[in-house]
Amino acid sequence: MTDKRIVVFTGTSISHQEAGTLLDATYKPPIFRGNIDDVLREGYEIIGIIDGIFFNRAAVAHKEIIKALETGVTVVGGSSMGALRASELDVHGMIGVGRIYEWYRDGIIEDDDEVAVATNPDTFEPVSAPMVNIRETLKTASQEGIIFPASCSELIEIAKKTQYGQRSYLGVVQEGTKAGIISEEAGKKLLDYCRNHEKDVKKQDAIMVLNKIKEIANV
Repeated sequence: MTDKRIVVFTGTSISHQEAGTLLDATYKPPIFRGNIDDVLREGYEIIGIIDGIFFNRAAVAHKEIIKALETGVTVVGGSSMGALRASELDVHGMIGVGRIYEWYRDGIIEDDDEVAVATNPDTFEPVSAPMVNIRETLKTASQEGIIFPASCSELIEIAKKTQYGQRSYLGVVQEGTKAGIISEEAGKKLLDYCRNHEKDVKKQDAIMVLNKIKEIANV
């Protein structure tokens, strides 16, 4: 039986099905403006924010989260929209967890598009690659000798200049090959590496959010 005290907004960084194996909670789609008021009326005591809507409708507002905190509700965020809002509202009591939250908090990354992805409207699954994952995957590929450090920096720049909904490892590799940053042979090797060894920071952080809620709720 689901614990009525806990509600988590996700579906993109981690599926509801997988999240449900880690934490007994009510799972809702990525958060947007107005959702906080709804779950406050429903009586939830712990709100987890992982994924949210960024550009195609109004994002969850700071004042909504502050209102929840002021009523004594615990709000935990990380991974995507949750990391962004936690980095802005941890001074008000929102709990932030994970590497992406820390990167936003410390000013290592700043833009919303670092975590934004295009999604399947029916399943919320990502259909583009998030910048945070691309950057970490390319850096690791460089560390493992798949590409040179200079090529890594230029490929990251290509990804950053690409509109968030169009970002993919294939696109970055193709553009890098076209620009002469990497050879076709190196491009094939890199693409294979990215597809099989992606550093899914968003998912790792989503799991950390669920574990933090579990710890807080003592369930």
